[in-house]
Amino acid sequence: MIERYTRPAMGAIWTEENKYRKWLDVELAVCEAWSRLGKIPPSALRTIRAKADFSVDRIDAIEKVVKHDIVAFLTSVAEKVGPESRHIHLGLTSYDVVDTALSLLIKESLENLLADLRAFHRLLKRQALKHRRTVCIGRTHGIHAEPVTFGFKILVWYEEIGRHIGRLENALRTISVGRISGSVGTFIHLDPRVEVMALKKLKLQPAKVSNQVLQRDRHAEVLSTLALLATSIEKIAVEIRHLQRTEVHELEEPFTAGQKGSSSMPHKKNPVRAERIAGLARLVRANAGVGLENVVLWHERDISHSSAERIVFPDSFIVTDFLLAEAADIIGHWVVHPDRMRANIDAARGLIFSQSVLLALTTKGLVREEAYQIVQRNSLKAWNEGLDFRALIAADPDVTRVLGPKDIDRCFSLAPYLGKIDYIFERVFRHES
Repeated sequence: MIERYTRPAMGAIWTEENKYRKWLDVELAVCEAWSRLGKIPPSALRTIRAKADFSVDRIDAIEKVVKHDIVAFLTSVAEKVGPESRHIHLGLTSYDVVDTALSLLIKESLENLLADLRAFHRLLKRQALKHRRTVCIGRTHGIHAEPVTFGFKILVWYEEIGRHIGRLENALRTISVGRISGSVGTFIHLDPRVEVMALKKLKLQPAKVSNQVLQRDRHAEVLSTLALLATSIEKIAVEIRHLQRTEVHELEEPFTAGQKGSSSMPHKKNPVRAERIAGLARLVRANAGVGLENVVLWHERDISHSSAERIVFPDSFIVTDFLLAEAADIIGHWVVHPDRMRANIDAARGLIFSQSVLLALTTKGLVREEAYQIVQRNSLKAWNEGLDFRALIAADPDVTRVLGPKDIDRCFSLAPYLGKIDYIFERVFRHES
């Protein structure tokens, strides 16, 4: 487990203590079901309920001898319960308990993450609305393209995170199942009603069919969903890193009092948190690959998935939770430089308006190829010689024979680039309450 990045709520879910607590919840739910069916006497159930507990240290000590975690767990519980412990684990195989409990752990983690993701979604909405008309340059291939607004950039992120909320909700439904159906899933030593009653108490649905385990496509879906979310958070972080570059300087992640950017260069303010997000997202993506590998098991089950899952699930949830918290804190406290955004627009010396000039020429009757050649000729001259594109256009007789001064003024106005921003925002938020 990646302890350094553990936040209290998510980290607490993946402790050994909580894992065994979930195992005990499953065992007790099964005992209650058997008691309702008359298999366990009410007095025995009362004793089990009152005394059932475990010691993590004792389980560890027993497991060193027996080399089997569920046996070690049951032995520790039996030491607490006494003779009535003979009624615990009736007809069950280990993975009736382990897999059902794993679903509970994943379910709890997804619910925790969903709450944080919805809050992050609301934060993005606030920032998008705040900067709806903060004009900045759009870039394609890293090169100045045409003006957009900073709020428009954030709106793209907002919509993407909304899709991730839907994906997490789907993953939650997929994993909210359990199995209590015996060694190979055929209920040979169980009454199917035990599964129905026990899982209802645990707020899970029975898998319609399972062998010794729940099928791992469910778990792969969860890990893949986390990988997609982590990748989108990284996408946001990479944009922040680009915008913080010295040559751009449109945005900065928060730099707190007393923070140092470099051991040797006191002037440094590096986007270290965004870089950390980019690095850790790779781990979550790699773990999704492990989840896919775990789908393929021998026959009714082998154990090749088990050891890997003990690592990839805690780490993926803890790291994704950390990435989300980091991104939320950066975006909630970043420093935005609108003046620098405008300066970067002006730095292109009018080149970003080339399409407006092209369309104005074609509107006045020039064929597109001729108009394109005129605009590109002037664009390349401005680019290569460091000249002002607008001045070149205004002095080109091939342009001025069809465009007047007011036509040229309109071509170099920022106003049209804001004209449909409100429409896009309205389309995104139209069906939100």
